[in-house]
Amino acid sequence: MTVTYTKRPRLEDFTVYKELQKRILVLDGAMGTMIQRHTLTEADFRGERFKDTTQELKGNNDLLSITQPDIIRGIHEAYYAAGSDIVETNTFSSTTIAQADYGLEPLAYELNVASARLAREAADKYSTPDRPRFVAGAIGPTNRTLSLSPDVNDPGYRAVSFDEVVDAYYEQITGLVDGGADILLVETIFDTLNCKAALFAIQKYFDATGNYRPVMISGTVVDQSGRTLSGQTVSAFWISVSHVPLLMSVGLNCALGSEQMRPFVSEMARIATCAISLYPNAGLPNAFGGYDETPRMMAEVIRDYAAHGWLNIVGGCCGTTPDHIRSMAELVSDITPRKPAVDDHLLKLSGLEPLVVTAETNFLNVGERTNVTGSKKFARLILEGNYDEALSVAAEQVESGAQVIDVNMDEGMLDSKAAMDRFLKLIAAEPDISKVPIMIDSSKFDVIETGLKCVQGKCIVNSISMKEGVDAFLEQARRVRAYGAAAVVMAFDEKGQADTYERRINICKQAYDLLVNEVGFPPEDVIFDPNIFAIATGIEEHNNYALDFIQATEWIKKNLPHAKVSGGVSNISFSFRGNEPVRRAMHSVFLYHAIKAGMDMGIVNAGQLDVYDEIEPELRELCEDVILNRRPDATERLITKAESLKGQGGEVSAKEEQAWRSAPVEERLKHALVRGIVDFIDEDTEEARQKYGSPLTVIEGPLMDGMNVVGDLFGSGKMFLPQVVKSARVMKKSVAYLIPYLEEEKRRNQDGRRNAKILLATVKGDVHDIGKNIVGVVLACNNYDVVDLGVMVPREKILDEAVRENADVIGLSGLITPSLEEMAEVAREMERRGMKVPLLIGGATTSEMHTAVKIDREYSGPVVHVLDASRSVPVAGQLISPDTREGYMAKIREQYDMLRERHASRHEEKELLSLEEARKNALKLSFDGANRPVAPKSPGVFDIRPSLEELRPFIDWTPFFLTWEMRGKYPAIFDDPNLGEEAKKLFADANTLLDEIITGKLIEARGVYGLFPASTDGDSILIYKDESRKEVAGRFEGLRQQGKKREGEPNRSLSDLIAPASSGVPDWMGAFVVTAGIGLEKLVSKFEADHDDYRSIMAKALADRLAEAFAEWLHDKVRREFWGYETGDRLSNEELIREKYSGIRPAPGYPSQPDHTEKRELFRLLDATQRAHVQLTESLAMYPAASVSGLYFAHPEAAYFHLGRIGEDQLEDYAKRKGMTIEEAARWLSPIL
Repeated sequence: MTVTYTKRPRLEDFTVYKELQKRILVLDGAMGTMIQRHTLTEADFRGERFKDTTQELKGNNDLLSITQPDIIRGIHEAYYAAGSDIVETNTFSSTTIAQADYGLEPLAYELNVASARLAREAADKYSTPDRPRFVAGAIGPTNRTLSLSPDVNDPGYRAVSFDEVVDAYYEQITGLVDGGADILLVETIFDTLNCKAALFAIQKYFDATGNYRPVMISGTVVDQSGRTLSGQTVSAFWISVSHVPLLMSVGLNCALGSEQMRPFVSEMARIATCAISLYPNAGLPNAFGGYDETPRMMAEVIRDYAAHGWLNIVGGCCGTTPDHIRSMAELVSDITPRKPAVDDHLLKLSGLEPLVVTAETNFLNVGERTNVTGSKKFARLILEGNYDEALSVAAEQVESGAQVIDVNMDEGMLDSKAAMDRFLKLIAAEPDISKVPIMIDSSKFDVIETGLKCVQGKCIVNSISMKEGVDAFLEQARRVRAYGAAAVVMAFDEKGQADTYERRINICKQAYDLLVNEVGFPPEDVIFDPNIFAIATGIEEHNNYALDFIQATEWIKKNLPHAKVSGGVSNISFSFRGNEPVRRAMHSVFLYHAIKAGMDMGIVNAGQLDVYDEIEPELRELCEDVILNRRPDATERLITKAESLKGQGGEVSAKEEQAWRSAPVEERLKHALVRGIVDFIDEDTEEARQKYGSPLTVIEGPLMDGMNVVGDLFGSGKMFLPQVVKSARVMKKSVAYLIPYLEEEKRRNQDGRRNAKILLATVKGDVHDIGKNIVGVVLACNNYDVVDLGVMVPREKILDEAVRENADVIGLSGLITPSLEEMAEVAREMERRGMKVPLLIGGATTSEMHTAVKIDREYSGPVVHVLDASRSVPVAGQLISPDTREGYMAKIREQYDMLRERHASRHEEKELLSLEEARKNALKLSFDGANRPVAPKSPGVFDIRPSLEELRPFIDWTPFFLTWEMRGKYPAIFDDPNLGEEAKKLFADANTLLDEIITGKLIEARGVYGLFPASTDGDSILIYKDESRKEVAGRFEGLRQQGKKREGEPNRSLSDLIAPASSGVPDWMGAFVVTAGIGLEKLVSKFEADHDDYRSIMAKALADRLAEAFAEWLHDKVRREFWGYETGDRLSNEELIREKYSGIRPAPGYPSQPDHTEKRELFRLLDATQRAHVQLTESLAMYPAASVSGLYFAHPEAAYFHLGRIGEDQLEDYAKRKGMTIEEAARWLSPIL
């Protein structure tokens, strides 16, 4: 039955989607496999109707829907009887394009109607009120490809056009819907551009008819490389097709067996914001073309995937039968379906590979040299038809660091559409170019649309605008959206280009509202170009152009959520064309300030950028005067300077060349790395090797020193990503030169004996490694061969490296609570792989209890919690020795059994109140009189950068000694009869290094804090934008104690400490993020290059103490000066350590609020990544590791508390308030459940 909607429905309106929320749905299995069982002849395929056809029809399975309908209907019914919820129509090849092989193109529509009706009849027969059955209209890939040429001599040739494929699919879709399909399934996608044509046809059909259907998409990775035939990775594929309306699911089918699909389905499940489908083959084809996976084998793998939370829809492809489907249906029937990933609103683009633009991207460089209006060389090559050399220009752009390449063919003597079509199709045949996304650039929309029909990835359109009015703008935007592209939107309307700050922001605001609210454009796919115009032209009205752009950028980032900002950078210096030194300096200075304001990307030639810090100081200041319009004579002063630089052409003068080439080799290597110069790298590396004697020392010394400089410049915004890519290339060339010498050194040092090997890693999402490094040093000193994989190591890498290195023991480390779950995941994967290697668990948040309850039961091999480094040696010895291992593990298992029993009994004994009861027993504070909230002296958000001398008196030294496993309170530890002397030596060494750090300014402290108007709504804390308290800028979600309390003792929540909104009392709250880790990596690298583990660990331990001291110092400043609610004498350091101050500063992830996800809101409100240079990892650890964050509460009766265990009712309530699934909330709160 055809249902016509008066307006576009939501997925929630469809019955199949409602069923998908309840359980894992089951697809059918192979149609072809079942047809083969009937051993049909040519006559069977022809039937009565086609008996006189001259062309052979055997193998045209889709034709059987007309000539042998009972067979096809019977196959559908067999799958429904086996447990399928959805069967696919027999229309894999029912397009005019595919049927052309049989001369049956006119039959396409009829084939689709007939096939859909057969499936519909079977579905209606097996449907019941409580279990409806559904029909998926199967839309195959056709036998043509839009991304690949069938002619090896002409990579730009295509056997079919995009429009022809769209037309073929449109006819097929019409037949499928007319025949009764509930779902449109685009499947077995080996070329994403074919899929995009199908999706375009689907959207065209929806718009033309109002007959909407949910859409399923299923791609095919052709081998273990994890790529489609047209070269895309799984992530790139998802990004390219995720735009289609009513997208119900995305997934994978065909080509591989179920087990081979593991890494690809897990990746898809991680990123997709819709349901996930999987219907693999029954294994890989055997020597006879058959498939060997039995129904049970295949179903158990599918169940494993489902149990991991990866699947919503399961089924089978080649080689599968109703028996396979029956087993699958049985084994997934009790498993909860996967919850889709949450949309993070990041700009995602793709070529053959994904490009996700995050805060850490810094700046996205769009290569400009494949633009006929911007490159005379490229224009000449295109006009001459020399496309081979033109491709080399594109390749050079990518090699030079362009993350997107801009392609523009707007030249009066060109057929722009033909040139765009030809060049983009040739790019598709060059993986080194097509791996990056394309920006299709033209002032003519028909040229843009020609380009969109050639690109399989998600590209950027440059550009659309309102210059022809709102209606034309909306039409173009809808077309762009139908192709799945992001769009650059010019600040341009019918009055012309915006050339003032006010015009820029007004046009961008109007365009944003139209795109997001009327077209349904994702806001993250809107990229504004607020117009970069030439400055220093001598015309006074032009003087503020650059500053207006920068300020408009800042406004856009604050007021248009998730929108991006781009621009053509070279325009800024157009007045100085021909003077390369001035142009390069202007570009770098402009970018430095624009990026700080929020500019996300720009069209710029990486070769036309200087390192900001290396611009000649006078020239840099003159450029800044012009760009920021700081003085009325700025243009004249820069012109005077430019005259003295004419004729240099941007090349390094012979004198400068000689100067850096005559420097010591360490300086030459650093210069080459920072400037990206590869010309002399081999000879300089050889000189360094001879000087240092060891190739490893060259890598860890001068090469790493140079890369540390690059990292510092990049981190401070004074060097851009394209330049960093060039630096990495220099590093790679140098290391490649050293590899033979490294291998020879390794051979010389072998004596035939093998020490026991221990592999150490800090798990994914965690950046803390001091404890791990200490363990590594201790083990190495005891003749163990230690392989340290570093921090944030994915579980697959840990286990793959353990196998490759033949490790005897694996040691996992972590500091933050989400790391505990990641450790359990590693243990699960070890069990799945059948490993038996002993697993050591260590780190500040780990415990013997948690190891016994949560990790040991996941792995049948030995699992041992190691309290500290001193225990690691005897534990490792016991586990590795065949004489002691079994006896030792028997004791450990006995101990863990006892711990599990104790844990279970505690949970049974601990009585919990309901959340409603706990809230009734909340802490009830007075907010009147002496307790009336004090308004901060300086509300708002502020950066702060104290000197380390200021922080030093605030250091709490007791935890410093604990880091070194010396247990005792400072300064009493100095009198300890056993530890005293060593503690004094350690303290002296620490202060010596601290003196060096302070004197040499080797580490920098940075922070940001904010003081905000606040109130509460239940257990939620509301943060207001300003003191009018009308607009909520953010919210923190409190958790409440649920343990039953003694009479008169409340069930506390942090929300109790802020006055409720209903009280009318204006209250306040603060937040902060501080770090003492800026520069630490460089210092640690220096020590590690010198093989000085002692001072390396010492530096990290001191940075941790300084970060905590910074938090203490800042809290003191906030209480007494910035907020000013605390008066009286200053507290001593001892009193501060004992928390004798008024108010508290709890941190997310700690006892009062154990949920680390609250850091996201804290960081957003403070813009902490930009302002304090502190980032959050995927597990929400802070990087640098020497960082502290938290909230400020000022109420005089505020006190720290331990939340304790919470109940299921609070978990559900909290998940709802956070906008999380219950499963996601449970993962973050697992330690308190």
